[in-house]
Amino acid sequence: MPAFVHGIELNRRFYLVAVRPILEAHFPSLPYAAAHIGSGSDVLGFDDEMSTDHEWGPSLRIFLRDEDAHLANDIREMLRQHLPHVFCGYPVGVVAVLDEPGIHRMQMAADGPVNHRVCVTTVCAAALRNLGYDVNQPPTAADWLTFPTQKLRELTAGAVYYDGVGELTRLRERLAWYPRDVWLYLLAAGWQRIGQEEHLMPRAGFVGDEMGAAIIGSRLVRDVMSICFLMEKQYAPYPKWFGTAFKQLKCAADLTPILWRAQMASTWREREDALCEAYEYLARTHNRLGITPPLPAVVSSFHDRPFRVIHSDLFANSIVEQISDPEVRRIASRRLIGNIDQWSDSTDIRSDAVWRPIVRQLYQP
Repeated sequence: MPAFVHGIELNRRFYLVAVRPILEAHFPSLPYAAAHIGSGSDVLGFDDEMSTDHEWGPSLRIFLRDEDAHLANDIREMLRQHLPHVFCGYPVGVVAVLDEPGIHRMQMAADGPVNHRVCVTTVCAAALRNLGYDVNQPPTAADWLTFPTQKLRELTAGAVYYDGVGELTRLRERLAWYPRDVWLYLLAAGWQRIGQEEHLMPRAGFVGDEMGAAIIGSRLVRDVMSICFLMEKQYAPYPKWFGTAFKQLKCAADLTPILWRAQMASTWREREDALCEAYEYLARTHNRLGITPPLPAVVSSFHDRPFRVIHSDLFANSIVEQISDPEVRRIASRRLIGNIDQWSDSTDIRSDAVWRPIVRQLYQP
């Protein structure tokens, strides 16, 4: 293999040097968009040498207009016949991994058609497949709350190398971030999650359950990190890259050592000290957002028990009061369950759009 180059840059070259000339020669007047978006560590910019062992290599997504969708098979076959077998030292062809259905790796071939990774689709089809969303309709509050954040990040990250149609750019702009009141609802739900467990960690430790306290502490660390993504208006990726993406946030330099102390603490009291420091940092950051009147940013006792908390319910309730959209207010009037990422860790539910119509019912009247 040649010296490693990140997938976004490799595929920019792949489009400009290999794919675009073929499209111009065989479909000179065809409107389309070319991008590297969707699943994959390279789309997120987190790929490295290890990433090249599967689902990596020269690849591209070509987006046609709906009225040109019938040309997709012709384009795929034309590329099979004309793409080079090697680009920038990497094989262009792929082969299925026998013991892992649906997984592919690069394969060197000498001649013949290329089993390439250029996906030819439409914006409408891609949105339906990845989000279960009809791009011809504006997303509702229930839609936003059932779009997994990892899917939103996959569609809005990566790179668009060319857009001669405009549909892909418009979709990415539409999905760039939540509407304000949906964002407020998610922030409130995030604080509510902390409020439901911030007192449980020290209580478990108080009775000698250090294992239980550590588990709850880790959940609270994750919830603090999740609110940070929301505060900085960044979609969080799936668990493998959650910490890596967190390190890119502005707050990470301050919060990472604090949260790491909470993770590595050997006693619940050490963990409480670190978590309280994180809560106060989060509260100060909340106040700087200016979305509610200033709230206490100092921990205090949990009722008359010897445990310290930030009283996250105060933050959750204050944020809910700022919501004006009638539909979001209706949803917020019930339990603040948040979005799909805040109440489910299921990889299957969060990665397969087939569940969305079922999940949406949670937010219906």
